[in-house]
Amino acid sequence: MQVILGANGIIGEELAKELRVKYTDNIRLVGRNPKKVHPEDHLFKGDLLHPEDVHKALENAEIAYMTVGLPYKSAVWLSDWPKIMKNVIAACKANNCKLVYFDNTYAYAQDSKIQKENTPFKSAGKKGVAKKIAAELLLKAIQEKEIEAVICRAPEFYGPGKTKGLTNSLIFERLKIGKKPKVFLKDNVLRTLIYTPDASKAMALLGNTPDTYGQTWHLPCDDDRLTYKEILAEISKQLERTITYDILSAFVLKLSSFFNENMRETQELLPRYTIDNIFDSSKFKQRFPNFKVTSYPEGIKEIIKNFGIK
Repeated sequence: MQVILGANGIIGEELAKELRVKYTDNIRLVGRNPKKVHPEDHLFKGDLLHPEDVHKALENAEIAYMTVGLPYKSAVWLSDWPKIMKNVIAACKANNCKLVYFDNTYAYAQDSKIQKENTPFKSAGKKGVAKKIAAELLLKAIQEKEIEAVICRAPEFYGPGKTKGLTNSLIFERLKIGKKPKVFLKDNVLRTLIYTPDASKAMALLGNTPDTYGQTWHLPCDDDRLTYKEILAEISKQLERTITYDILSAFVLKLSSFFNENMRETQELLPRYTIDNIFDSSKFKQRFPNFKVTSYPEGIKEIIKNFGIK
């Protein structure tokens, strides 16, 4: 049996589909209110903050995928990420279950250096510190051979369905409702984005390839990175009309943070929108040369179709 912990986000849902198509029809979805992706999925209602729930969720499991999403609040991340990681490590150890951990880049320094699997954790932001603590707990468990695990790391999402991420919310979701897209700070710096179905497919592949364990892997992204100016130009090209957009200044974003909690919580991430963001996934591509990475024009085309943008 393969188990998805935190199964109802976009990554968990796409992962469940990919596992069923290529690897197993014995899938358990775990969450506070899990919902079936396929009629034959097994559901387990539980809270990952409760050790006994995690232990029961992983009974008879061969591989567990950790795709947990927490409320976007620094205090919650600092409190809950270490607890959840400790609970999952303990449950995997007790059940002799492998772990595939889906992580982001928040723990990396917010600079323009190329991000590789050995990039050190240097973020000073609270969310970055929370993710650093969680990752280091797992790295320690791997090093001390408590469990077999693999870390899958991804940059910012973009994609169809209920994909979350600033690019989706500020550009595609606004276009969907007929509003003007917005860009944070600069439109001329390179962005590395990962197409959410690619992230889930790559995660499933890593989890079901024995020699990938004990390592960190950057999930595959298109290397032909675009600036937001180029992303909006590609959208304009595909829609056959000019899309105009606003660039939000640091002053405007700071001012809005006084009135908007989500914007307040986003403040610590803003430095990465003033510089080129180069996330390197060459290790994965060399190991899996036949994996088809979705190009930015292909991804944009699918989102436009999925969102019904005209």
